[in-house]
Amino acid sequence: MLEIIPSFSEVAVNQKANTQHIRTYSPMTKEALELMGLEIAAARKARKWSEGKLAEHAGVSRGTVRRIEKGHPKAEVGLVFEMASLVGVSLFGDKRRERLTSAREKAPLLPKRIHDTTPVMNDDF
Repeated sequence: MLEIIPSFSEVAVNQKANTQHIRTYSPMTKEALELMGLEIAAARKARKWSEGKLAEHAGVSRGTVRRIEKGHPKAEVGLVFEMASLVGVSLFGDKRRERLTSAREKAPLLPKRIHDTTPVMNDDF
């Protein structure tokens, strides 16, 4: 049975300013997190690995495995990718290496910094 992930929002508290900021995630982000979690869980089960065995191989707790498999947005991206790799979930499709080579070739051609070009309005009369 598929579990529907509730809409994730997080509250970040700035303790110095004593303010709160609610972080929301786009539908595409939520779907990608859910998809990756479901694929990791399916691949883990196909290997007949328990959550504990995957946790042991990844060097994390079972709770972390559960959060990642449920698509929780606070999971570290490196851990998500590592777990996917451990259970054989493909990352970025079949042409990952070609895409990486292309991105590495293009990176030096991009500007080092992007400056905000929005004009500043001076309404002091």
